[in-house]
Amino acid sequence: MDNKSIATVLYETADLLEIDGQDSFRIRSYRNAAQAIENHSEQIKDIIADPKKVLAIPGIGKGMLQNLQELFKDGRLAVQAQLLEKYHPSMLQLLKIQGLGPKTIALIWSAYKVSDVDGVEKLAREGKIRELPRMGEKHEQKLLKAIADYKRIGGRFLIDAAETEAAKLTEYLDKFPGIEKITPAGSLRRGRETVGDLDILVTGKACTTEEGRQEAIAHVAKYPALMDVIASGDNKISFRLRTGMQVDVRLLPPDSFGAAMQYFTGSKAHNVALRQRALKMGYTLNEYSLAKLDTEKPVAGKTEEEIYAKLKLDYIPPEMRENLGEIDAAQAHTLPPLIEQSDLQGDVHMHTVETDGRNTIEEMAEAAKARGYKYMAITDHSKNLAFANGLDDQRALAHIKRIRDTGKKIDGIKIFAGIEVDILADGDLDLSDDVLAQMDIVIASVHSVFNQEPAKMTDRLLKAISNPNTSLIGHPTGRIQLRRDAYQFDMHAVLSAAAQHKVAMELNSYPDRLDLNDVHLRQAKQHGVKIVINTDAHHTSHMEKIRYGVLQARRAWLTKDDVLNSLPAPKFARAMKHEWSH
Repeated sequence: MDNKSIATVLYETADLLEIDGQDSFRIRSYRNAAQAIENHSEQIKDIIADPKKVLAIPGIGKGMLQNLQELFKDGRLAVQAQLLEKYHPSMLQLLKIQGLGPKTIALIWSAYKVSDVDGVEKLAREGKIRELPRMGEKHEQKLLKAIADYKRIGGRFLIDAAETEAAKLTEYLDKFPGIEKITPAGSLRRGRETVGDLDILVTGKACTTEEGRQEAIAHVAKYPALMDVIASGDNKISFRLRTGMQVDVRLLPPDSFGAAMQYFTGSKAHNVALRQRALKMGYTLNEYSLAKLDTEKPVAGKTEEEIYAKLKLDYIPPEMRENLGEIDAAQAHTLPPLIEQSDLQGDVHMHTVETDGRNTIEEMAEAAKARGYKYMAITDHSKNLAFANGLDDQRALAHIKRIRDTGKKIDGIKIFAGIEVDILADGDLDLSDDVLAQMDIVIASVHSVFNQEPAKMTDRLLKAISNPNTSLIGHPTGRIQLRRDAYQFDMHAVLSAAAQHKVAMELNSYPDRLDLNDVHLRQAKQHGVKIVINTDAHHTSHMEKIRYGVLQARRAWLTKDDVLNSLPAPKFARAMKHEWSH
């Protein structure tokens, strides 16, 4: 368990204790410990064997140390398990609804013994929530809206969260004898920006006998992060994690593993089209094999590659399997060579301690160099972002000098001096044109006044694009996944203007954003607009998130020719001044 997972257990336990009406000091001790562990630089799993080190963490006393030791020994906290048995695990889902805290949940439980989202929604629709102390009709309506919002995005998880859970479970399963291959499938493998259920496919000797499968499923059922088992069968177990994520683990014989990978990776539309093609060619395709229609004799199934080959198709990468023309392209041998992470020569959206980043110019540059990049850019915020200590003209000029001075000291990587300048409500940029003209790269981004009418927001973006200093538009739709919808504007008009002015569009790789998304990236390519894939890194550790942006680019069928930061440094520098070429 990592620190974030431990903190989640402690936060949840504190909330459950509050719902249970227990002592406020005890509740506070769990919350304080959760916060301390969440912010601690060392992983608790690395120091749990040394009680003195754990006790040295502010907020961790002897009682909490015992809780942590129990958590690592048994994979759960007895106090949390007892409370969940009393109130049911669905209580944890209620805690995720905005405005529904432990005190309100306790009121609802005390009056109606209801502990699930659907039950609370039913009470609100029947007008029963307003009858509770400190409640009213207005609160009831807010609660109904919050539940609707939760249901709209609830059960969805950011791609990095799903990937983390898949990696933890893979590490656990890998320790079981006879399991030889473990692969995530479904929307995670296709690189979807958010994930619902997590599909894990397992094969090996343990999956070839009934006894082996039963033992493997029993092993899965002991997974420490497992909250409750939904269903368990001969070769599959479904369960829910503490985070609320549902996981399906399927045990498959080696001869069927490729067929299962193809089937459970999806998408549904891709699979339907592929099955129809198989039928026309005299085959039947399912999760077990590709087989002859007349004799039911399998002709492929061990690997996905052999299935596509038997169907006279080039292998289709998982990210492309959305039934958007990929099958026709695979038949015609015209699938594009999708961009690879190794094609990128630089990451050019980074923040430092000068504004709201956590590392210095030198630290960011050395981290970028360690990743093998040929160049990078420092692009701190402008003054309109006051809470981020944004730069005014004078500070921006001094910062340019610091960036360039640092570049002279560090060999092996080119450091571009840039800025992420705010696009103000009227479309003006937040720094003077004289200062912006001295930058190597200018990322223009919207960070405020998101609720403008679509026509006004469109005009705002068009004005920013027409500024000759603008190199690219940062996180162009402004969305924060599962939290804030994109602001509305005329994408066609904006992309047309970007193509005309040779202003690039950013693909912001940070999992909370992934902006532009795959649909908009396709539109950008159709308009002839180039893309820059960035991380928006505020810490050296954020640079590894570039892979999520690459996944979205692959989903949009982009090649390295569509992405400007696949260019060498001199050509990239010219591209930031509106000279595009590959």
